[in-house]
Amino acid sequence: MGGAVVTPGFHLPARWVIHTVGPNRHVGETDPMLLRSCFRESLRAADSLGAQSIAFPAISAGVYGWDAGEVAKAASAALDNFAEETTASSLEVVEFVLFSTPTADAFRRIFG
Repeated sequence: MGGAVVTPGFHLPARWVIHTVGPNRHVGETDPMLLRSCFRESLRAADSLGAQSIAFPAISAGVYGWDAGEVAKAASAALDNFAEETTASSLEVVEFVLFSTPTADAFRRIFG
């Protein structure tokens, strides 16, 4: 949990798919650092591939029990840390693909 692995995109309109397993709040996995690690390690994996863009869902929100606002805060912190740690990244675009209005609103509150 909290790591990331890469597979080819096969028949998807993407060169790669980066897989991460987020913490499940329902089974006691409540450490926000684990959630932040999912975003951070996915960003590192994308950068190591030379990817120019990455799209994220709201990792662990919904069925894994995390509040969308907490997920947005973890994503924001991971992006900030990645930017501070990385001097020359290939990543130019980071998008969030969010499937409900409440989740999108939570991300808008954090990201502006």
